[in-house]
Amino acid sequence: MKQFIDNKDGTVTGTKTGLMWQKDTAPNSYTWREAKTYCKELELAGYNDWRLPTIQELIMIVNYSRFNPASDPIFDTMSSYYWSSTTYASYPCNAWYVSFYDGSMYYGNKSRDGYVRAVRAGQKKEKEK
Repeated sequence: MKQFIDNKDGTVTGTKTGLMWQKDTAPNSYTWREAKTYCKELELAGYNDWRLPTIQELIMIVNYSRFNPASDPIFDTMSSYYWSSTTYASYPCNAWYVSFYDGSMYYGNKSRDGYVRAVRAGQKKEKEK
C-alpha cells in the first residue's frame, strides 16, 4: 500500500493519517509568523482550512531511506528547512523545523526564513466557507 496518494489537484493525502498535504513547496521562504499566515490564507483544491503542520506531522512525510531531499518523491520538496507550528518550549522565540536535506529536526529563531508545506485534516469533504 502506498503511503501517499496524489489527488491530482495540488494535494497529496497520507493513506495512514488521512492528512491532506500541499503537494508543492510554497512559492517563497517565510519567517515563522509569515509561514503561519501563508497557510491560514491558502486556498487550494477547494479548501481554505490549511495550517502549518506540527513537528510530529511534518516528520511523517520524511523518508529516511532518501537523501537530498529526504521525502517521498510524490512531493515537490526542496532540500532545505521547513517550518512546523511547534514552538520550542525552552525558548519560545524558537520553533521546530525539519531539514529535508537529511530529515533532521532542529529548532531555530522564528525570525529566520524557512520553507512551508501546508496541511489540513483530510476527512472534511465539503468546501469550507
